[in-house]
Amino acid sequence: MSPNLHPMINVAVKAARAAGSIINRAALDIESVRVSQKKANDFVTEVDHAAEAAIIETLLTAYPGHGIWAEETGREHGAKDSEFVWIIDPLDGTTNFIHGFPVYCVSIALAAKGKVEQAVVYDPTRNDLFTATKGRGAYLNDRRLRVSKRTELKQALVSTGFPYRVDDNINHYLTLMGEVMQRSAGLRRPGAAALDLAYVAAGYTDGFFELGLQPWDVAAGSLLVTEAGGLIGNFTGDADFLEQGECLAGNPRVYGQLVSILGKYSKFASAAEKSTL
Repeated sequence: MSPNLHPMINVAVKAARAAGSIINRAALDIESVRVSQKKANDFVTEVDHAAEAAIIETLLTAYPGHGIWAEETGREHGAKDSEFVWIIDPLDGTTNFIHGFPVYCVSIALAAKGKVEQAVVYDPTRNDLFTATKGRGAYLNDRRLRVSKRTELKQALVSTGFPYRVDDNINHYLTLMGEVMQRSAGLRRPGAAALDLAYVAAGYTDGFFELGLQPWDVAAGSLLVTEAGGLIGNFTGDADFLEQGECLAGNPRVYGQLVSILGKYSKFASAAEKSTL
């Protein structure tokens, strides 16, 4: 395991692996998995619920005084007033999972007083375990991660997520996508934001942007990125992005170039910036 293993990370890894084994078992017979729709194109399965329950049980057995903020059950478990809150996405990439498309992961972060201090992103199909502890670096299995060294956006591989909700502004997004497509070496849409951020940390991609993400999608990945030497924020480059619904990440040079392209489209852009559209 990575040398940064803090006791809390050990527990989070145990929780992520427990969830991963539930997901892998279900993936062997995907046709029999029960699926329900939360909203149009927003799916949840019995596997999401079972994986979340396994994570919460593991965490609260070790830390009964901690809070829980989870995608499917919200804040109904754990202590309500703890300064320590586990932010959990039990299965990021559910739509991929229910089609048998093997790009999905478990995401677990621990925030202390609102700042992410521990992170685990686990890809059960590849048995890839990404971990980070604040100030101690980011790791894939036991290899230290660094963001890529590419300096030019035109040589960069950038990942994104497409809007999929009925009320999303598709045309706004298509404009952003067109700008980045024309200026980069390639745009990818893998379909699991937590894994997209882990891949920026690992240097597999050089940047990432997406609208409409929830804190449980990005909490763990954000620490992986910063501990690997990358930057993460909203489209204007503001690092306090976790609950803003805009996420942009990359190695420092690519991040700066993406801010200069996407910043004017941000809902947080000044009127002066927006006037350049």
